[in-house]
Amino acid sequence: MTDIIVPALGESVTEAIVADWKVTEGEAVKKDQLLVELETDKVSLEVSAPEDGVMRKIAAKEGEEVGIGALLAILDEGKSAGATPAKVTAAAPKAAAAKKTGKIVDIAIPQMGESVGEGVIATWMVGVGEAVAKDAPLVEVETDKVAIEVPSPVDGVMVEHLVSEGDTVAVGSVIARVSQGGAASASAPDTRATAAPATSTASGAPKAMPSAARVMAEKGIDPTAVTGTGKGGRITKGDALAAASAPAPVTSAPEAPRETGPREERVRMSRLRQTIAKRLKEAQNSAAMLTTFNEVDMSAIMASRAKYKDLFAKKHGIKLGFMSFFVKACVTALKDVPEVNAQIDGTDIIYKNHYDIGVAVGTDKGLVVPVIRDCDVLTMDQIELGIASMGKKARDGKIALQDMQGATFTITNGGVYGSLMSTPILNAPQSGILGMHAIKERPMAINGEVKIRPMMYLALSYDHRVVDGKGAVTFLVRVKECLEDPERLLFDL
Repeated sequence: MTDIIVPALGESVTEAIVADWKVTEGEAVKKDQLLVELETDKVSLEVSAPEDGVMRKIAAKEGEEVGIGALLAILDEGKSAGATPAKVTAAAPKAAAAKKTGKIVDIAIPQMGESVGEGVIATWMVGVGEAVAKDAPLVEVETDKVAIEVPSPVDGVMVEHLVSEGDTVAVGSVIARVSQGGAASASAPDTRATAAPATSTASGAPKAMPSAARVMAEKGIDPTAVTGTGKGGRITKGDALAAASAPAPVTSAPEAPRETGPREERVRMSRLRQTIAKRLKEAQNSAAMLTTFNEVDMSAIMASRAKYKDLFAKKHGIKLGFMSFFVKACVTALKDVPEVNAQIDGTDIIYKNHYDIGVAVGTDKGLVVPVIRDCDVLTMDQIELGIASMGKKARDGKIALQDMQGATFTITNGGVYGSLMSTPILNAPQSGILGMHAIKERPMAINGEVKIRPMMYLALSYDHRVVDGKGAVTFLVRVKECLEDPERLLFDL
């Protein structure tokens, strides 16, 4: 006999809830077969069978709270199932038929980048019973940073969906099964899993994770007033902390949810949009954010582009844009004012001796910030090619998480949408972001004369905890000097 126990759940996590048993007592199981899904206040995780055998006893029922090392079940190794029938799912007949035609291949959530442990099933692209081709996308998974597609590793047929659209899944968890080499069945019903209803306590309040319950008890928060974002509507620790930090509500009659009419449409925010909102608000709450402004005469850069754009495009195969000038100007300024290229880590300041510039790109799913690395050693054409490549990947939804991690400074261009002036929000944990804006011809006083010049307002938002006002102004002046006299960039002046 083998005891199935609760494994280590991660740093600072000591307990979990038994969310869903995938097998029943008396059922035969295979080595590495999924037995049960556990939920913590941070992530869902799966416990698999260590050996072939039969499930003798389930010791922890669904909904129970269990600590690390607690007994979940007892497995009789090497035995076959007895009289107790095996658990039957709606997809079982299809799976049995598929096994006759080919090997069953598990489809699991791949590694999705540094610090990303889970995602949300956004859209199933292949229904149960449909044929799939190797490398064809099966499902789209949204993380808090980017949406990714999980491809099929083989040619075959989709046998079973193990999770539903909207479910939160952990990295490594099995979400579907494909029969390698199987043939599609036109008469097979769609057996996609359905989302579990929100679980509630007897009082009608949503079920809360243990750590969330403690926070609500300490803060005197009514659970019925907290919206749970965990699986099945459970309240997570993050939900409880968000409720605790929210402003006290005005004591008036609660407003009922407003129904949308024929001229309105209610659409749930995507995971990416929710995360964008959360990160931007966190940046405002955590940093002492301040913005300083300047303006730059774009005459010199526009003249240089007009003079060399054809030669540049012919030699390098890419158009000469404004962004490469701005990237180079920012690198020069960052070298002169290193605190803008730094970040706070607890009570320390980390100064970066590399210059990886994030360039904000708008997509139909939201704003993403791919990173152009080592900009201090890149040529203008390499910067333009890098920006074009990253922008295309972002708009096509093919950008990877590692493409958006590790930037030391960010540039965003609201001018492409016609913005004349704005105060950009920091891309945490960075200490600075430069906002570009629309170029407008304006009358300027030059050597006692009024002349029309193509002008752009520049905005530098910075973390005042790291960067003093003098440093911020100095940085913006250096950017202005390099842009108004681009030859400075050639001589590193």
